[in-house]
Amino acid sequence: MMPDKKILELATPYLPPGKKPRLFTDTSDFMRINPYDIICIGKRHYLVLREEKERRFGMDEPKYWVKRTIELETGEHRIVKLTFHESFPLKLGEITIICYRSPEKEARILDLVRGHPNFMQGFTVRDTRGNPVRVIEIIRGKPIDYFVAQLALDHYRYFRDHFPRFLEYFLIGARALAFLHAHGERHGDVRRDHLYLETETMTPKWIDFDYNFDYQENPFGLDIFGLGSILLFLAGGGIYTPARVAEELGKEVAQRIDESDFSLIYRWRIMNLKKLFPYIPQELNYVLMHFSTGAEVFYESVEELLEDLAPVVKMAKEGRHVST
Repeated sequence: MMPDKKILELATPYLPPGKKPRLFTDTSDFMRINPYDIICIGKRHYLVLREEKERRFGMDEPKYWVKRTIELETGEHRIVKLTFHESFPLKLGEITIICYRSPEKEARILDLVRGHPNFMQGFTVRDTRGNPVRVIEIIRGKPIDYFVAQLALDHYRYFRDHFPRFLEYFLIGARALAFLHAHGERHGDVRRDHLYLETETMTPKWIDFDYNFDYQENPFGLDIFGLGSILLFLAGGGIYTPARVAEELGKEVAQRIDESDFSLIYRWRIMNLKKLFPYIPQELNYVLMHFSTGAEVFYESVEELLEDLAPVVKMAKEGRHVST
């Protein structure tokens, strides 16, 4: 379908010479919707610029159902998320959890968090086939791990001078997740690249709520394990594996690590940072070890995690977070 003359006039300044965009009102086959095509939903027209990408395992993977667009009526840049369903198993110790993508769940959360400062903002419109299309405002910022990596410091200086600040960002993000949980919802894909910091205000904001999971034993368990992984990254200024420890800290340090020191989900990540950096307070390491293979007790709520983290927060505020 071709756009009408008025819409074509709005799109022309953004189009390469001679390019004729197609108009889509049914977004079911999102692979057919290419750059410089136009998506029409909710009486608005969105010119596609490109597909968004997500960095996984060191590679940029295109997300063909997520389009970077310009809303032609306003000139504003928007993310348009089209309907895509997938599922996969995730091992949590001996338990297998089925994770799946749910556009409907993300639509609910967008309604729930409207106006909340710590979540991406947007709304949902149905296309002509009834698919829930989410229109998302652009966050001017970067994932929290980007700001850690930019410091490029040795661990001691990073932990002494900068960890307290990142711990505050973590606390804000954790409380925002507790808000979701209090309303019976969960993020579903809590990772450090899904916690953004706005460049100007450094306000933490969660993005991408479309994953869900079946885990009746602990309905919010994967969200909480995700927080544990983020806390590990922030405390370590990165992720430590046996190979990295041997290379940067020495084989003698690497030999201290045993099976109980690793993450329950990511078996190559070392949770027991105290064995790597003795100046890390025991109170912080105690929290981290709840996410290890050696843990006998796990957190069932964000509030439990924050309660155990409270002494660390107090030490960080008072500048006593580096043990002697």
